[in-house]
Amino acid sequence: MKRLWARLSLMISGVLFFMFFLQFLAITLDAPDMEESSRGSSMSAPPAEIRSRLFEFMLLSFAVGTTGGVIIAQVVSRPISQLSKAVMRVGKGEINIHVPVKGSHEIMELARAFNQMATDLQHAQEARRNLVADVSHELRTPLTVLEGSLRAVLDRVYTLDETEVANLYGQTRHLIRLVNDLREISLAEAGQMTLEQTPADFNLLILDTLQALEPLSAEKQIQMEYEPTRPLEGSVDSIRIRQVLFNLIGNAIRHTPQNGKIIVRAKRDAAGIDVSVQDSGDGLTREELASVFDRFYRADKSRSRETGGTGLGLSIAKAIVEAHGGQIHAESDGIGKGCAFSFTIPL
Repeated sequence: MKRLWARLSLMISGVLFFMFFLQFLAITLDAPDMEESSRGSSMSAPPAEIRSRLFEFMLLSFAVGTTGGVIIAQVVSRPISQLSKAVMRVGKGEINIHVPVKGSHEIMELARAFNQMATDLQHAQEARRNLVADVSHELRTPLTVLEGSLRAVLDRVYTLDETEVANLYGQTRHLIRLVNDLREISLAEAGQMTLEQTPADFNLLILDTLQALEPLSAEKQIQMEYEPTRPLEGSVDSIRIRQVLFNLIGNAIRHTPQNGKIIVRAKRDAAGIDVSVQDSGDGLTREELASVFDRFYRADKSRSRETGGTGLGLSIAKAIVEAHGGQIHAESDGIGKGCAFSFTIPL
């Protein structure tokens, strides 16, 4: 910053000095003509006196320019200096900082950009911490069960019978699903989710998913309805779209009470193919709707790991739909009034 002060002050004083030097040079070159004209006029100042005064102005301009340059340089460089120091602090890991937005228009734009960058870094760090905490929380329960059960077997507290093996197997399957789901989300966030798009009929995809989930709905005597319309063909990744349907319908089954009802609809409109899953379950508040697609989000105890999910299903569904260039959203009229998830895949 000190170099900037010096450059600005020298530049301003240099410009003023150069202007007066040109006038001094012009008067010196025109001195003979001025002496002849001064002899004919008693009111004209002699050239020597003019040059002397002009030289004084040159020295004065250099002093004024240097002083003004220092003042202007301090005004201009202060916000730049603050930005420079802030950038160095961010480089050392201090991201909870902001700089005042003041100065010229360009400096203010730079300050706003820096503050936005700092805010984004704070959000990214918070999301990273939350992810680590959430993953640790999700892993702790199945790992604790595995450790406790195996320790009991080693200590011969009980024998490893078929029921216990099934329990341990279920815990390992949960861990595998969690790891696979995390991998899917990481690929989507990195823009590396690959799609193998081929022509597919959404009616068949929905019917296949309903048939696969029928045992779960039968356990709770939930009525699932879907009326196939005319062929709804589109170029999509059938495996991943089936995964979206599995997550949405499975989520509806988990949160619909005994003897409830789930309605699946699909149609073609100007935006593409629209699919919705309406349930008569728990419902969500407006605040919960804003977070329902967040990783490991659980609105209440009914959305706990005991329901069989990893807490990542809706996040994965959102990532897959957006990878197809579509949109997904949730609607609910409140607690106890059910919920509707719908997504649109452009054609």
